[in-house]
Amino acid sequence: MAEDVYRLPRMPGRRPDAHKGQFGRVLIVAGSPGMTGAGCMAAIAAQRAGAGLVTLALPAALNFIAEVKLTSAMSRPLPDPDGPILGPDAARSILQGAEAFDVAAIGPGVGRAGPTGQAMRTLAASLALPAVVDADALNVLSGLEGWWEHLPAPAVLTPHPGEMARLTGMRIEEIQRDRMGVARDAARRWGQVVVLKGAHTVVSDGARLTIIPFANPALATAGTGDVLAGTIVALLAQGLAPYDAAVCGAYLHGLAAAFWPQRAARAGMVAGDLLPLLPQALAALA
Repeated sequence: MAEDVYRLPRMPGRRPDAHKGQFGRVLIVAGSPGMTGAGCMAAIAAQRAGAGLVTLALPAALNFIAEVKLTSAMSRPLPDPDGPILGPDAARSILQGAEAFDVAAIGPGVGRAGPTGQAMRTLAASLALPAVVDADALNVLSGLEGWWEHLPAPAVLTPHPGEMARLTGMRIEEIQRDRMGVARDAARRWGQVVVLKGAHTVVSDGARLTIIPFANPALATAGTGDVLAGTIVALLAQGLAPYDAAVCGAYLHGLAAAFWPQRAARAGMVAGDLLPLLPQALAALA
């Protein structure tokens, strides 16, 4: 097994005469009542990490919230006959328009309502775009035997230890005792890139493994995972391979938190504080 502890892949470059179409078209599928902020933060993070065009797709009944929160990202209201959640009709609408996008992130703040579970399963099996699969999309997949055999395109899976426990059937304590081994073995078994979040996040594709050198308790707050998902999908959109996008995205996320002006405190940062710090982290790596 090749193991890189601190070495980063090359970050995407930008020519002076570049235009937005050269930096990827990102689709983020997210949102449910009480959790619309998750998709909005993922969308803003994707822009802050360099994506050219970002669209947040969410239940039509919640679209007005995205219109208020998002200024430079677009929103796409999805049919929601089952209420303000993502259901099968939403999944069909996404698949019918998928050719307009280069990459996707699915799962932030979608919840676990029955119709949403069906929608997430449909997207995971049929959305033929490189994707970041996050949050409740992972929780839904964990209930399906052999789910990883049906993913149609390369994916970056971003579980925290609780989600990893559901995906693997292991106890959280077991996972935390051997984070590197668990991430590597899961990535190898599933044939996908795994980002096992936490202090010193571990990224593996089964053959390679990178330990992200940040352990910041200020990140232990709701929404930071949504920022990470948006950061990784932005790097996918800009042409990085899934493993490289996962490593660079996790590093940028940790570095942005290290730039937080109140970083001496162990609490008090909120996920939105990371968003304006992502360009600063990018500049530090240029």
